[in-house]
Amino acid sequence: MSLRRSIRQPITLAIVMIVLLVALTVGWVLLNVFGAQDRPRSAGLYWVLLSVGTTVAVLLLVGVVLYLVLSVKAINLTRRQSNFIDSVTHELKSPIASMKLYLQTLNRREVDHQQQANFYRFMLEDIERLDRLINQLLDAARLDSERIDGEAEDVALADLIKECGGAVCMSYRVPESVVHWDLEPCTVRARRVELQLIFRNLLDNAVKYAGAEPRVDVSLKPGPDGRVTTQVADNGGGIPPKLRRKIFGRFVRLGMELEREKQGTGLGLYIARTLVHRLRGRIRVRDRADGPGTVFEVQLPTTP
Repeated sequence: MSLRRSIRQPITLAIVMIVLLVALTVGWVLLNVFGAQDRPRSAGLYWVLLSVGTTVAVLLLVGVVLYLVLSVKAINLTRRQSNFIDSVTHELKSPIASMKLYLQTLNRREVDHQQQANFYRFMLEDIERLDRLINQLLDAARLDSERIDGEAEDVALADLIKECGGAVCMSYRVPESVVHWDLEPCTVRARRVELQLIFRNLLDNAVKYAGAEPRVDVSLKPGPDGRVTTQVADNGGGIPPKLRRKIFGRFVRLGMELEREKQGTGLGLYIARTLVHRLRGRIRVRDRADGPGTVFEVQLPTTP
């Protein structure tokens, strides 16, 4: 839901309530005028106006409650978007400032070949960080406009998940042995890019928020109910139960934006959940059974 739409709803409701208030005021004035006259002859009109006025008063009360609810939602969305702007600003400025510093150093000083190689490697990492940010923003924009490229096809899910895991490990410069696989062959009919977005974002979160000695366990098992279950488990700090529904919201990141150590925009889980629901699947989060960490479980219908 966009900010413009979230603000338009309370404004529309406020206008409706003003109209109801004017109608209620006029009705009570008419009721008093007719009530002051001959009561027996105007008894029918009196009770009609009383009923209409009571109904309008009830509608006005309901409108006030809805107005407060919509206003709170608009305020929360505004706060999340402000958080998102802080996040994107930080994600843009940090790698740009870093690359600027390396380029200025290379331009003004003589450095040996090893330092040059290190500087080029650091700048490449900064460019990849910017590339991930831009791709995620574009993915969210395509998701909102429902413009996902490609046609539905039968996808070997185990192979696709391993490809996503390898790409995530490469982007974070961690060995692929960090991810432990337990995958059974199965096929899902969907657009390939949708599945890539789902599992790339889940694996990205798992690797990013894993513990000091990162370990990510991924399992894939077809079930007897015609659905396939994928679990992505990390060994990080976990997510409090009361916040597990909130994390799938758009722009949502836990904690204060300017105090974070991990990069991100708060769009990854939103993209994953939206695409899972479009594929008539389910996604949930729970604690890891064998120690600290979080498990994201995705259930998708398999290809008959």
